Order: sequence, then C-alpha cells, then structure tokens
Amino acid sequence: MTQDVTYLTGQFLIAMPTLADPNFAHTVTYLCQHSAEGALGIVVSRPLDIRLGSILESMQIPIGDPRAAEVPVYLGGPVQPERGFVLHSPVGNWLGTLAVDEDIGLTTSRDILEAIAAGEGPERYLVALGYAGWGKGQLEQEILANAWLNVPADRAILFDLPPAQRWKAAALRFGIDLDLLSAQVGHG
Repeated sequence: MTQDVTYLTGQFLIAMPTLADPNFAHTVTYLCQHSAEGALGIVVSRPLDIRLGSILESMQIPIGDPRAAEVPVYLGGPVQPERGFVLHSPVGNWLGTLAVDEDIGLTTSRDILEAIAAGEGPERYLVALGYAGWGKGQLEQEILANAWLNVPADRAILFDLPPAQRWKAAALRFGIDLDLLSAQVGHG
C-alpha cells in the first residue's frame, strides 16, 4: 500500500493560535521548498526595526533608488539570521535563485540586492534575514499536532498587505477566523 504525499511548496503556513513558540506565534510563513527531506520557508509577517538601506550600506552597495533604502527587512526565521533572502516576483535571472513556482523566486545572491538598490530589481519583493527550516517529517508532525494551518498562498497578502494584517488575512482569505478557533483544540 502506498501513501499519497502532498508537498506544500508555494503555500502559506499559518501559525495556529495555540502555537506558543516565540519564533512563530501569530505568523505567516511562505513555504519555498517542501519535500520528503524537509522544508524551508520565510516568515513574511515579522518586520524588524531594520531598513534595507542599512544592509546595503554595510554591504557597500550604492543606493541609486532612495525608495530601496526605506524598504523594511523581515525576520524570515530563526535559522541563519545573519543570512539574507529575497522573496520576489517575477523569478528573473539572478545568480542564486530557487524558483518556488513560475512566478516567485527566493534569491540569496548579491546581484538582486544591487539591482534593487539601483531601482532595477524585481517588481515585487520582500527582504528577510534568516529562514524557517524543518527536518525530514518534522513539518508533517507539527501539522498533525495542529500547530499549523496550510492554505494556498495569496500574492497580494504576501507582497501588498501590511505585515500586521497578514496572519489573520491569510486565514480569512480561506474562510477561517482565527479569533474563533478555540485554544482547547480537541478538548471539547
């Protein structure tokens, strides 16, 4: 007997109200890669008190587009918080890109930051420090334990909606009001 496995690449992981881990409480994570080997995602709802300009300056990348300097930087997750990631659309032709789907990429190479600083980057993007990672079978176990709700990602929520609204909006987009979910799941 074989079991059909559904991988969640390109979906949102919405933290259930009962998820107490401070790294993920009340967050939305965009899953960039999910396979039998594990998963990698970027938390898209936690802006830091850092603007892209300070990162560009520290990397000695000249800022030609002043708007780039004011772009917020997000805490993408607890793994490698010193490493930068750019979640973007369209995928483009950057040096270090993982194509999540035909329209969204995750890039870690300097060339995309240089293009953004010059005003020549992708149409839509989110810059994050760190990522969320799960080992083999770990995410599946967390989903079974009701830590996460997974839903298809919505590009407007991902790139356009203010970050403080993303957690509830991602669930509401699919008819789920997180305020109505009981903290006593399974204890009716």
